[in-house]
Amino acid sequence: MNKNYSLSDLKSISEEIIKQSTSKILLFYGEMGVGKTTLIKELCKSLGIEDVTSSPTFSLVNEYHSVKGEIIYHFDFYRIESEEEALDIGIEDYFYSNAWCFIEWPSTIENLLPLKSTEIHLTRLNDGQRNIQLKQSL
Repeated sequence: MNKNYSLSDLKSISEEIIKQSTSKILLFYGEMGVGKTTLIKELCKSLGIEDVTSSPTFSLVNEYHSVKGEIIYHFDFYRIESEEEALDIGIEDYFYSNAWCFIEWPSTIENLLPLKSTEIHLTRLNDGQRNIQLKQSL
């Protein structure tokens, strides 16, 4: 997937991401304020999360449960200072739990990321829209 979108397209974009992802590990790349958390909130809705979702900026991870019984983990590693911090919270257990893992700022834990994942690159465009590119690994 490589397309431009606006806020009104988020529902269809999130449904397409879920359908196209070959992994439940989704890595979100993009500058501050590009809309990573907003997209993740919409993905959570698409997966049946009815709870309020927010970025786990200070707690590192939020856990959500869908109406279907699925677990979704939302990570924000913006403030992490070393990969050791991610290891301390048991990141590998999350990755291999078969739950959805949405990871903001994955470059901060690059050496710990599973080989099989879906990269989501977001870019802000001049007209207020965003560009999204999906890249599947393995």
